[in-house]
Amino acid sequence: MAKCSICNKGVHFGNAVSHSHRRSNKMWKPNIKSVRVKTDGGAKKMYVCTSCLRSGLVERA
Repeated sequence: MAKCSICNKGVHFGNAVSHSHRRSNKMWKPNIKSVRVKTDGGAKKMYVCTSCLRSGLVERA
């Protein structure tokens, strides 16, 4: 699974607990997009989460 190149946000694991309190494994995935980003050497393709895109930490190419 890809991680955000800016904030290193990745997958989180835990338990899904049903109404009868039975537990099963659960995975929370971040919303990560493949984006062309402006860098000092030109444009580069990176994996960036949407919260970093929205907050303006990344400038699209």
